[in-house]
Amino acid sequence: MTTAFPSPTGPATDRADVFLRYLDYFRESLIGKVDALPEAELRSSRLPSGWTPLELVKHLRFVELRWIAWGFEGRDIGQPWGDWRDGRWYVAPEEDRAGLVAALRAQGAHTRAVVEASDLDAVGAPGPRWDGAAPATLERVLFHLVQEYARHLGHLDIVTELAGGPTGE
Repeated sequence: MTTAFPSPTGPATDRADVFLRYLDYFRESLIGKVDALPEAELRSSRLPSGWTPLELVKHLRFVELRWIAWGFEGRDIGQPWGDWRDGRWYVAPEEDRAGLVAALRAQGAHTRAVVEASDLDAVGAPGPRWDGAAPATLERVLFHLVQEYARHLGHLDIVTELAGGPTGE
């Protein structure tokens, strides 16, 4: 699935639409880069920090889960840090590209449903996500998610290029 870049000159219905377009674009761009990598590159790292492309996919799914479901909605999600093990991102041997991509897309659909049903000025539910601070508005959460995706997609751009995959947007 290819999602067009959400150009600033393209009309949008409102601010929420702008956030959702950028999140969809970044999510699908990340998936496209991961899909272009050979299987051997998915579980290996080309960086001193040691993260792998599959770990990044899982991490971003949990980032959305933590900020939208656990944070903004205040839901009990079981293991909000399920992408971490022994102080780093973790993907179990039985987890694969298809399953992790499907989980990321499903999380994105949940994010979209929450945003479409909420006002950007709505304040998140109190809960452990906020570490004792006052909950943020949905708009602040979405801004954080956009920066998280943009930063990590840039990281993956470099890894994909080093692996001989596609470059550019």
